[in-house]
Amino acid sequence: MWRSRALLAALASLSLALGAAGSAQAGVGLPPVVSHVPTGEKVVFITIDDGWNHDPEAARILLEKRVPATLFLLPGATSYDTAYFTALTGKTGPGRATVENHTVSHPDLTTLDAAGKDAEVCGAREQLAATFGREPKLLRPPYMALNDDVRLAAKACGVKAVVTWTHDFTTWGGTPATPTLKAGDIVLLHFTPTLAADLQRALDAAKAAGLKPAPLMPHLRAAGLV
Repeated sequence: MWRSRALLAALASLSLALGAAGSAQAGVGLPPVVSHVPTGEKVVFITIDDGWNHDPEAARILLEKRVPATLFLLPGATSYDTAYFTALTGKTGPGRATVENHTVSHPDLTTLDAAGKDAEVCGAREQLAATFGREPKLLRPPYMALNDDVRLAAKACGVKAVVTWTHDFTTWGGTPATPTLKAGDIVLLHFTPTLAADLQRALDAAKAAGLKPAPLMPHLRAAGLV
């Protein structure tokens, strides 16, 4: 199975290198790259990456406020305390989060060959599906490192859309300025020690803009993106 996926990704990369056989538009047939969701609803999308820091206060906020977050997780970051995440997804409780793909080891996918991309994206899909009972359909490429080769590999691994972000609310050394959110914005957070405070800041910004957190995948479908 792994070899066949790697071959598919390699053949897709070769097709791209040969000019995509006269396609009138680069990237035709590849998963779309989404940094903002076109919507007429007053909603915003909370996404949280990685999974290394399992902060109970952040989990409390997500569960008590019933925030429909999308978690782009690394399998290794979930393996030593899986219950933390299954509570958020509702597998063992009332959570509303969904789990999506962030690769196995967080590499710059643009630096890997076809087999390496396959191992990272398909490998994470398989491990997360085994843990959470659902195959991820969305990919967040680490570092937002992305090109058409990555999108081709993602497609070979069952990815329906590549999701980046509109605003990063993560505290990286200092609290960032809080942007004014707009309908359809995708908020980026990380499972770091500051997640609880960062999440609350994002929720407050959404409220100030008259927006409510909403589940990402249904709105991607409604917008015709998946």
